[in-house]
Amino acid sequence: MKLLLIFLISTIGGVAAAEHFHSFILGLSIATLAVGCCHWFAFRTTKYPQLAMLMLVLGLFAKITVTITGVIIGMNAELISSPFIFAVSYLFFSIVATYLWFKIKDAKISKPLLKKYLKTA
Repeated sequence: MKLLLIFLISTIGGVAAAEHFHSFILGLSIATLAVGCCHWFAFRTTKYPQLAMLMLVLGLFAKITVTITGVIIGMNAELISSPFIFAVSYLFFSIVATYLWFKIKDAKISKPLLKKYLKTA
C-alpha cells in the first residue's frame, strides 16, 4: 500500500509539474543520487567501531556535496526552470529514496536472521 501511495503521489507530482519537467526530473535524480551516496558511506561495515561516527559524517558530506554539485550543474545548464518545483521534488524524492534504501537494507538483514532463527528453533 505504501509503495502504491508513493507511486501515485510521484505520478501526480510529475503531471502537475509538466510545465517544469526538467526541474522535476533533476530534483528526482539529484535526491536519489545524494541519498544513495549518503547511505553508501554511512552504512559501510568496518572492523573498528570508532569509525562509525566518521562514516556518518562522511555520508552527510557526500550528500551535501552531491546536492550542491547537482544544483550548480543544473543552474549552469539552465535545467532548473522552477526553483519551487525543484525544491519540492528534491524534498519528496529524498524522503522516498531514504525510505526505499532502509526498506532494502532491512530486507537484506532480516532474511538471514530469520533463516538462522528458524534453524535453531
